[in-house]
Amino acid sequence: MKITNQRRRAGRSMLRAILLLVGGAALLSAIVVGMWRRSRRVVHAQPVPPFTETEVRQRLLKDLPVTERRLEFAGVSTSLLEGGEGPPLVLLHGQGNFAAAWMPVIPDLVRTYHVIAPDLPGLGASEALEGPPGATTVLQWLGELIDQTCETPPAVVGISLGGQVATRFAARHSEQIVRLVIVDTPGLVGRVRPAPGALLALIRHSARPSERSALRLLRYATFDLERVRQQLGERWEPFVEYMVDRARTPSVRKANRRLMREVGLQQIPPEDLARISVPTTLIWGRHDRVAPLRSAEEASARYGWPLQVIEDAGHISLGEQPEAFLDALHAALSTSSEDSIGQ
Repeated sequence: MKITNQRRRAGRSMLRAILLLVGGAALLSAIVVGMWRRSRRVVHAQPVPPFTETEVRQRLLKDLPVTERRLEFAGVSTSLLEGGEGPPLVLLHGQGNFAAAWMPVIPDLVRTYHVIAPDLPGLGASEALEGPPGATTVLQWLGELIDQTCETPPAVVGISLGGQVATRFAARHSEQIVRLVIVDTPGLVGRVRPAPGALLALIRHSARPSERSALRLLRYATFDLERVRQQLGERWEPFVEYMVDRARTPSVRKANRRLMREVGLQQIPPEDLARISVPTTLIWGRHDRVAPLRSAEEASARYGWPLQVIEDAGHISLGEQPEAFLDALHAALSTSSEDSIGQ
């Protein structure tokens, strides 16, 4: 009898333990579920609205010693930066970029020259009113820009795609300019063959523009991206932001594709280069992976154009080494005709 009672008490104790265990588990589960549900009801702070395209551009151009105005050339509503007094100097930026790319050197140049730095047709804030511009339109555009903004024939400096435009124009209209400076520009000799990684970065950024793709592209375009970041200082963030914004804008993407297809990725015929009759100088980053230095060396040897090499610089030498670039540019702009016209 005593054994039976003991068994009953043991059974009741075990049952209570089981009930306590189950109840505790249920309570813990309820707490966890409650916390999860409350976390879903948390009101997150509203994200800060992004800057508009105009606001980003204003941040980028803040305190630059230029004014911005808009003129129409060859059916292109053109945004251009202008400042300084002296001989006219036209600056043409590169692929997927905008006139503000010249900001590391503009403050120096406006002390000596009347600087005109436009956004290329369809790029930056320039609007191609009749659809994506091609090779014919961009050359007509440059001719009209020179006629309407320069009191005398200017020196023209072009980098990358802008260098292609400037060089093609000089081959056809040398009488409209006094000097040509070609900077880190593909297509002077042989086929345009950027390094595979640089080409892939360009394709990815064109297809799906983002801050990440922009930085990847800039890494291939520079020898030391961190140096560029330091050079731009507070303008770095708006520069990248504006670069991504423009790459995402449908009209800019269309214009960029057509300009690259008809101009930027095409070799300039040797017979056209041989017709250039104004003093011409090449300025090149030693570590350019988009337009390798060997192409500039061959063009220099073939056409007799002086070549200035910028050390510790890639495709955008003016952004990485602005002081060395300015030294080379001032030398090029003051070189005598006999020293810089091909033999």
